[in-house]
Amino acid sequence: MSTEPSYTPLDEIPQIHADLHASFRAGKLKSIEARKTQLLQLAYLLKDNYDRFKKTFADDLGRPSLETAFLELDSTISDCKIAYDRVDKWARTERAPFNVNFAAFRPVIRKEAKGVILSISPFNFPLWLAIGPMIGAIAAGNCFLLKPSELSPATSGLIAELVPKYMDSDVVRVVLGGIPETTKLLELPWAHILYTGSGRVAKVVCAAAAKTLSPVSLELGGKSPVVVDPGCDLKTAAKRIMWGKCVNAGQICVAPDYVLVQEDAQDAVIQALKEAHDEFYPSGAVESPDFSRIVNKSHFNRINGLLEKTSGTIVFGGQTDESRLFIAPTVVKGVKGDDSLMSEELFGPILPVVPVKDLDEAIEFINDRDHPLTLYVFSQDSNFKNKVFDNTQSGSAIANDTLLHCATDGLPFGGIGPSGSGYHARKFSFDLFTHQRASLDSPSWVDKILGSRFPPYSEKKETWLRNMAGVRLPPRPLPAPGSEVSWKQATTSRSSGAPKWVLLVGVLAIVVAWRQGDVQGLFYWLRGFVGA
Repeated sequence: MSTEPSYTPLDEIPQIHADLHASFRAGKLKSIEARKTQLLQLAYLLKDNYDRFKKTFADDLGRPSLETAFLELDSTISDCKIAYDRVDKWARTERAPFNVNFAAFRPVIRKEAKGVILSISPFNFPLWLAIGPMIGAIAAGNCFLLKPSELSPATSGLIAELVPKYMDSDVVRVVLGGIPETTKLLELPWAHILYTGSGRVAKVVCAAAAKTLSPVSLELGGKSPVVVDPGCDLKTAAKRIMWGKCVNAGQICVAPDYVLVQEDAQDAVIQALKEAHDEFYPSGAVESPDFSRIVNKSHFNRINGLLEKTSGTIVFGGQTDESRLFIAPTVVKGVKGDDSLMSEELFGPILPVVPVKDLDEAIEFINDRDHPLTLYVFSQDSNFKNKVFDNTQSGSAIANDTLLHCATDGLPFGGIGPSGSGYHARKFSFDLFTHQRASLDSPSWVDKILGSRFPPYSEKKETWLRNMAGVRLPPRPLPAPGSEVSWKQATTSRSSGAPKWVLLVGVLAIVVAWRQGDVQGLFYWLRGFVGA
């Protein structure tokens, strides 16, 4: 729906990659202040060009202004501010949990950048899923290369235009292009690759990354089910389900994909969905300024083809217009597991309703399919919600709302199994692109205690080291194989109190450390020892 920007020349890509690596080795983002400067610049890139981005979303997706502001611009600016405010704490070296055997080594975890990150982002959220990972990568001190989607050319082109104006081109670059440009990028080694998109392309990305041993995280989507308790607040549930399905014309990886409800409640749920639809679009969605369009003809034909083949009954909606890339919000009842609408992620404004006998059948239906990116439950009954969540697997488990968990501060965003691997969003993006580097500093006096580790070995040294470890297991939960001891005897046996060597080692450590002047290490060890 928009003009295609100029793609990055293929022969420039290796040099861009080399330049970013040189910048990383030069320590461009080593300091927290340098990172905060880039994060704040990124926030102002969005703020200063707020209306321009609204225009590109309208061009690419027919996206209503409110949806663009609420779902992408405001939340991404907020993520910039969160990282800016918290990066000092996130990047702080972390002390390892106290262990009496290792406290003298002063073990810590250093939070270090991985290197140069590649992120391949999708068309459906062309800002949040492009800039969000960039925020985390910069906060962690990495250099970053973004390959935005060629299917949202206006937004991708605007990002490519603005990044060099606001950001340091030594640390952040944008490559525009399609399959050839992406293929070229994947021939190069990366400290980490984040791919967001389809499972089919993810297999290609992973196969290419394996050749350079580049680690990969995936956010892939899938068919996210909605389980509706007939006794729930049906009016509120229907409104939130329809909103989650209609936003961006259903082109969201966590959009409700299908509804599972007891057979005798199917009509009541559909009626509530129809009422919510009519409230959203009183004159129908086709002329409404509040409903997006499908991204291109290929996706239109895919979705329309699935709808044409369904054996279910279209209750409302069903109107399509290829010339306008329009597919109406559509609810289909009586859909079975082998229906065309259940064959793949819909990624469009069609909502199949699958009737089931009871909650157990709904859970079995979910578990017979790939783990979804999100699982929604609408119920005010804690037992109902817990039964669904405790007996299924999904990237997230959300009760009584849709979509909002992606923007909720403190929650990770990611899938499981076929719906993705790894987590990002805010602190989790920082963690994704951070190397947790183990570090310790062993004082000389430790060899007074651990000198037995050095050759020549002896049984006495082995015994000393084993006693030093001091591992004392709880009582056996079951008899040892081949043992005649009864289960009751095995579970009622008790181990003795703490070994005497703890006091001996403590005294010895104090004496040796004091004589060698390692007062700081001694203080740290004693504080942890007493606290333990």
